[in-house]
Amino acid sequence: MPELSPRRRMLVLAICCMSLLIVSLDNTVLNVALPSMQRELHASVSGLQWTIDAYTLVLASLLMLAGSTADRIGRRRVFKAGLVVFTVGSLLCSIAPNLESLIAFRMVQAVGGSMLNPVAMSIITNTFTEPRERARAIGVWGGVVGISMAAGPLVGGLLVDSVGWRSIFWINLPVGLAALLLTLRYVPESRAPKARRPDPVGQLLVIALLGSLTYAIIEAPTSGAIKTIALGVVALGALLGLLRYEPRRAEPLIDLRFFRSAPFSGATVIAISAFAALSGFLFLSTLYLQNVRGLDALHAGLWMLPMAAMTLVCAPLSGRLVGSRGPRFSLLVAGVAMTASGVLFAAFEAETSNATLVIGYVLFGLGFGFVNAPITNTAVSGMPRDQAGVASAVASTSRQIGGTLGVAVVGAVLASGVDASAYREFFVSAARPGWWIITGCGLAVLVVGALTSGRWARRTAERAAERLGTPEVKDAAGVRV
Repeated sequence: MPELSPRRRMLVLAICCMSLLIVSLDNTVLNVALPSMQRELHASVSGLQWTIDAYTLVLASLLMLAGSTADRIGRRRVFKAGLVVFTVGSLLCSIAPNLESLIAFRMVQAVGGSMLNPVAMSIITNTFTEPRERARAIGVWGGVVGISMAAGPLVGGLLVDSVGWRSIFWINLPVGLAALLLTLRYVPESRAPKARRPDPVGQLLVIALLGSLTYAIIEAPTSGAIKTIALGVVALGALLGLLRYEPRRAEPLIDLRFFRSAPFSGATVIAISAFAALSGFLFLSTLYLQNVRGLDALHAGLWMLPMAAMTLVCAPLSGRLVGSRGPRFSLLVAGVAMTASGVLFAAFEAETSNATLVIGYVLFGLGFGFVNAPITNTAVSGMPRDQAGVASAVASTSRQIGGTLGVAVVGAVLASGVDASAYREFFVSAARPGWWIITGCGLAVLVVGALTSGRWARRTAERAAERLGTPEVKDAAGVRV
């Protein structure tokens, strides 16, 4: 990639952030619209889960393929294709005649989305080569998630209440088209010096693993034990196949040597835990506020605004702290805050009191705001730049896996404890196991963050870097870790 002027680099960052905005906003807005979709499309709890998980499942399955393909054939080219497919998928979702069609069109959206986030992060990594400048860019990137969380409930609530749930997909159309035109004008082409060959077997194993596992969890409350166990066996077989097949390839879909670095492995676990907590948190909150408290979509969005505002404020702050002090402090703050929020709901029924509900939202938003920047930073720091797409795709895949599992597990727990007709009477007690799961995810962020940001972890990162051909591992601030 040619050296760009500071103004051009800022334009590239803005364009990449636009792609993240529409993908993140889409999920946030969709959560607010779930009760309206449930009523109009006559969807069950599992049906609502699939409107979310069909998207995140396809996204998680294809992110690594998209990252490696972009490194091979050109990041700008794949990024443009992703914008086109995502925008078309959004249009199709807005005209879906039934639940089945909506789920199918969400999968089309996800195919486009898989070409956006990891590729955009790869573009940022190769555009901002100076470590501290890159850390600030990643902080801005993380701040966009906060913007989407802040704008999503309000925009979604206004659209759902005034026009209907279909309008939530219309907002992607002008942003997607604008990002496409700006990409054509300002984003330069870049690719890895050495092309990586496709890995179709590895890709199929990833799809089999995630698909069978998610289906087994979501449908467990209504499916028989034999079917659930069979799907679990398929998932286990796919996992074992990946572990056996991938190390034998010269150019695997994902280089398992990455995971010999404790910080990289820790970032993967933290991403799964944090985003499982987020997706489960939003799922329970939305159903409670609208189906139990009886709020409309707009007022439900306003109740979640404290969480979104804290994420918006804390995400860029976390990026700066990671750039100057490394990831440890941000991870500890995130783990403590998310765990405390989960305990409030699980042990003290925070949703039943206005004061504790707001405190729980504030704590969770603070924790989630601090967690995103260290995940991204740890995933790309110390990895070869010619594998930036794959490394960032692993982080993005981990986020989507977490989001998929969060909705699947928490939704399955809720569905097994309460029927849609009995929300008002039994929701709080039925949701309590889900809140404990969210608490456990926050605790995992805290413990794994503490363990994988110490001296022992740094030594494993150095050894992994040597095996990958990099002479030393540095964090975003340029400090040898």
